[in-house]
Amino acid sequence: MIPEIDDEFARLKAMHGPDALARVEAMVAGEGPARHPLQANAKWVLPGLSSTPWLDPYGFAPLAPIVRRLESLSPQIRREIHGAIAERSELLAPYEHYLMVNRDWRALYLHREGRYQEQNRNVCPTAWAFMKDDLGDWLCPLLEMHFSVLEPGAEIAPHCDLWNFSLNLHLAVDIPPGCGINVAGETREWQQDRCLMFDYSYLHSAWNRGPRRRICLLVDVWHPGVTAVERQALSFLITTLRALMG
Repeated sequence: MIPEIDDEFARLKAMHGPDALARVEAMVAGEGPARHPLQANAKWVLPGLSSTPWLDPYGFAPLAPIVRRLESLSPQIRREIHGAIAERSELLAPYEHYLMVNRDWRALYLHREGRYQEQNRNVCPTAWAFMKDDLGDWLCPLLEMHFSVLEPGAEIAPHCDLWNFSLNLHLAVDIPPGCGINVAGETREWQQDRCLMFDYSYLHSAWNRGPRRRICLLVDVWHPGVTAVERQALSFLITTLRALMG
């Protein structure tokens, strides 16, 4: 590995024990059990995590109260985001996925690239307060929290995202009929004001065949099976690699 990464991993192992990063080191070395064929295009698969495409958002005791809290805020979040978009449609920009840019798939970011997007603090204050006060360290700092908007007729082509050590939590903010999401061959529909969660290292796609915008609040949360020291190591690993790649 890169010397800076080697040094940081050695420091963490000195603090937490020689086996504390065994899974992370196996991932980097490309070792571990064979991945599912529908994860073939994911960059990183951390071994030893639950390998199901769909996960129960209430199935992890530490995370369940946070999910329920988010759902309870959904009506207020819906009012605020609709009001903001009606007043300032320019807030929505094409979502810059690492594989594609789809102008019918737009986003408004609350957290991105390791930083809170302070310019959007007042756009949806309820979602912002949830992110800062309730979500805490469950938010994976390597990724995002954003409103994901699919315009009528939009299709997101099947793709795998980068890794399995964070999960995609969706709050269904405004869901017209005709919308769906498929993960690893299983299609589900968003239920208004409810959350769903999936492992986006698996092949997945989504669509809006309805009459109006589909709005979800997407939160990239750490997989509950990832330990605190693994979170530190993974954050350092990915941040360092991104910096080296520009």
